[in-house]
Amino acid sequence: MGSWIKDTRKRIYRNVKYRLTRPRPPAAPYRFDGPVVVVGSAPISHMPAGLDDSFTVISVNGSQSVISKWGIDAPDITMMMFNQVEGTTPNAVEVRRVLRGQRTGTLYVLLWRKDDRERLVKGLRAFDYQYDQLHIVDRYERMALLDRVAGLQSLEMDADSKCSNGMNAVLFALYHGASAVIITGINPNSSGHAYNATGLARLHVHMDKVIISKLIGEGRPIFTADPTVSEELGIPLWTGSICRFP
Repeated sequence: MGSWIKDTRKRIYRNVKYRLTRPRPPAAPYRFDGPVVVVGSAPISHMPAGLDDSFTVISVNGSQSVISKWGIDAPDITMMMFNQVEGTTPNAVEVRRVLRGQRTGTLYVLLWRKDDRERLVKGLRAFDYQYDQLHIVDRYERMALLDRVAGLQSLEMDADSKCSNGMNAVLFALYHGASAVIITGINPNSSGHAYNATGLARLHVHMDKVIISKLIGEGRPIFTADPTVSEELGIPLWTGSICRFP
């Protein structure tokens, strides 16, 4: 009974706060006029056809290790979950390992406390991860992103009602004007990560599939560079040309 009451209070609080504050999605460092590549950490990924300097590259958590194999020193943007900075889980430890001594353009850390920026800066410095700009994204900004782009509302009460950081990056790119969003290393059906062999289960599978299906159904310019993902989820395969979108 106590747990049910607690969850109900949390649900009411988040709903009221969201409606009263009317948050905006997180701001971008600039508008995306061209294609955006969102790189996740699923074990299998492919460099998109035609990738050049006209593309904006967004990496998620430790997926920067993937783009280094493409000859890209640093992504334009990185989206990182708060627990990757100080967490002790196997995945958090591995993320810090692969990012140690690396850098990014603009770093977005999701769900870190905005009033504790100093601790975040210190935590990033501890594994020598550098950036040009640093932004903290709170829960309500993330909820607004899902609402504004996909027309879906979530109070983020559990894993099934949240989307992954990879999908947050897709929504972010669409919101800020990307002419095409090409995902690679993002597969809700997969397990494990490209930067370790622990084989951890993937979270947020249900919501990711719901969002992908809705965006594709609406004709949004979403593509994948991974043939298997294209076959399994019905996402058009990126061939290097936006005009090939049906």
